[in-house]
Amino acid sequence: MSHSEWVLDSGVSHHISPDSSSFTFVSPLSSIPVMTVDGTFIPLAGVGSVVTPHLSLPNVYLIPKLKLNLAFVDQICDSSDYLIMFSSSFCCVQDLQSQKLLGTGRRENGLYILDELKVPVVVAATATTTIDLSSFRLSISSSSFYLWHSYLGLVSSSRLRFLASTGALENLKTCDIFYCSGCKLAKFSVLPFNQSIFISFSPFDLIHSDVWGPSPVATKGGSRYYVSFINDHTRYCWVYLMKHRSEFFEIYAAFRALIKTQHSVMIKCFRCDLGGEYTSNKFYQLLALDGTIHQTSCTDTPEQNGVAERKHMHIVETARSFLLSAFVPNEFLGEAVLTAVSLINTISSSHSSGLSSFENLYGFVPDYSSFRVFGCTCFILRSHVERSKLSSQSAIYVFLGYGEGKKVYCCFDQITQKLYVSRHVVFLEDVPFFSIPSTTHSFTNLILFV
Repeated sequence: MSHSEWVLDSGVSHHISPDSSSFTFVSPLSSIPVMTVDGTFIPLAGVGSVVTPHLSLPNVYLIPKLKLNLAFVDQICDSSDYLIMFSSSFCCVQDLQSQKLLGTGRRENGLYILDELKVPVVVAATATTTIDLSSFRLSISSSSFYLWHSYLGLVSSSRLRFLASTGALENLKTCDIFYCSGCKLAKFSVLPFNQSIFISFSPFDLIHSDVWGPSPVATKGGSRYYVSFINDHTRYCWVYLMKHRSEFFEIYAAFRALIKTQHSVMIKCFRCDLGGEYTSNKFYQLLALDGTIHQTSCTDTPEQNGVAERKHMHIVETARSFLLSAFVPNEFLGEAVLTAVSLINTISSSHSSGLSSFENLYGFVPDYSSFRVFGCTCFILRSHVERSKLSSQSAIYVFLGYGEGKKVYCCFDQITQKLYVSRHVVFLEDVPFFSIPSTTHSFTNLILFV
């Protein structure tokens, strides 16, 4: 084992390391012996903080005669509200307050070896560390450059430098005004976001999720929300309608079972925002039970959950187009959303090198021949109990999407206010159902059912 590797251990009583070069500072202690497993005593050289490119730990004992770096589980948990999870192949450390992942490790030869662990370390300021705060606020000692910065309404440094270069401000010498408190308080804005460099190598390495709603109009079934689950590797999306946000846990449990049964994998990482449905103890425990890493965005920072946010925009724009183009009432938003998602999954994507999300996930091209115009007029074959030899054999409906798990069409009866599924459907795709006067619907069906 490399001298730079750290083992996550529950048998020791303190973080310990023999490598003095990894310490940022060491405070010498009086001669305190440390007892080993075999009962012998070895001297303790000091205590300090270890900071390396992949690890940071405060309050670590320096014991040169040891051969292993050991991170004590209890000491990590006691330092803050941290959660440590162990599985058969890996371990991870998570801050329950910020939901940030602090460290990960792998299991090797019965030991949990840390690949990375960043426990916050407070570095004491040294006597040589000085910061020039002369421009933090206006005072007698402030430079002329900062005075002109204040005279001109806290103008930007670049504009003030340009003005000084013209000679209008005499021989004004430029200086740094980075620490101007007025600029920081009044002009501070969102910092730029770096492009994500995370790459998922297989389906369900990472799932993005977000809840949309509430909708101003409830669906026929009473739903005002929907939750989306997006597969990062394929961008395939699953959507579930919800009446209340409290339904999320049961929906995720069902989605988790679907992935486990149909794809024989467990979700490795789950990324979402800080909505209440994602921060409940019950949800934390379910993720921990599966060994799923929970990643959340910061407060008021939806950009960190950008995949789910952009998918929402695509879904809602498509659903809104369905409703407006066919004059469909807003109460059918749920059906429009479900139809939009099923179609978006079959459209080729630049993220998948021209393949559709469906083909990327399932390995074959979807059947495009069954697609129809949303909101169009259609006729459905009546069931055998509703028709006789001399009665009409069909009824007029509005087409509202596709059946889940079956090769059928979902059609709504405006008279009975019921949704029917059938494969025996004839479409009038150039006739939007809701462009026909409602009296015609009633009259036509009355004739059909005589």
